[in-house]
Amino acid sequence: MRCGYFDCFSGAAGDMILGALLHAGVPLDVLREAVARLRLPDVTLIAAQVSRGGLAATHVRIATGEDPPHRHLPDILRIVEQAAFPPLVSQRIQRVFTRLAEAEAAVHGISPDKVHFHEVGAVDAIVDIVGACVGLDALGLERLICSPLPTGSGTVRCAHGILPIPAPATAELLRGVPLADCDEPGELTTPTGAAVLTTLADSFGPPPAMRITSIGYGAGTRDNGARPNVIRLLVGDSETRPADEEDRVVVLETQVDDTTGQTVGFALERLLQAGALDVYTVPIMMKKGRPGHLLTVLCRPAEAVALEDILFAETTTLGVRQYECLRHKLARAEETVSTRFGPVRVKVARRADHVLRAWPEFEDCAALAREHGVPLRTVQDAALAAWTEQHDARDRECDG
Repeated sequence: MRCGYFDCFSGAAGDMILGALLHAGVPLDVLREAVARLRLPDVTLIAAQVSRGGLAATHVRIATGEDPPHRHLPDILRIVEQAAFPPLVSQRIQRVFTRLAEAEAAVHGISPDKVHFHEVGAVDAIVDIVGACVGLDALGLERLICSPLPTGSGTVRCAHGILPIPAPATAELLRGVPLADCDEPGELTTPTGAAVLTTLADSFGPPPAMRITSIGYGAGTRDNGARPNVIRLLVGDSETRPADEEDRVVVLETQVDDTTGQTVGFALERLLQAGALDVYTVPIMMKKGRPGHLLTVLCRPAEAVALEDILFAETTTLGVRQYECLRHKLARAEETVSTRFGPVRVKVARRADHVLRAWPEFEDCAALAREHGVPLRTVQDAALAAWTEQHDARDRECDG
């Protein structure tokens, strides 16, 4: 599994994250193309190699025209939607901005849509967040882990005056996240850096077991602290056990109250034929006492858009929710056994070196039951007995 680890020994900021991604191998043209999609006037992404505390690092600067406008959350989400990024990249960008808006809203006691952003609405923060999501996708990371975050000490000057570190929005974003002890003066972790990492990181803690393939150092602007003002990104392949698999899947869900059961059944059939990993419905009670169906689709990220199109085409829904999940799976294999009725495939599930369950393939057993005129259960029992005998024989050979 492709893994990334952000080592935030000197905090985290948007420009530092971008620099680390570039230094770890993301082509500068990839980020510049992403910035161009935003159609923001007079914006240029500039990267330079610098030294921070004796460490070679990449520093990113965003050059903008004069007086860029402050924006609200709906303005930013509209810009992201019009940029037409790949669906999962766009989803991650919107999740980061929404989380940041919710933090600001909690601090000021207003709705997220009504927050008049200063830091977030600035062009450099938009570019930082979009670039981070695009860069992580370009590295092909399937899992992202982050170290505990140091916030720094003292005070910081914000749009609302001089405030203690961590700034209120940063503190809100860091709820439930482990912090690292640090008496370095100044703001080490900014709201943008905190929003990116707390939204996208799968976990916080020490580095995972992995083989490192690339290392990136991203520099911040400050260069006068006791510790190098850089963030380090380790990229590698995690040493997971073959039988302890995990992957990322997308969950699509919607509810309908004006669709017949036959229509729902046809939609589920089409979804499975189009590559859904699983689909199911749950009866629910909707507003005004109307009975309805909750439709849920589990799929691979690459198939999410096509399956969403089927939901819109085959049901009466007006909206589909989509979110990404980390899925832990048992390792699965298929073995064929011989029975007196004929060959049957058996699905075997393992965790580590232990078989947790085995079950005969239904279609094979059903076909043989019809052919021989015997109950389905008879064929299933014969197949399971044959597999057990075969499995026990292998174990005896290994012990011998």
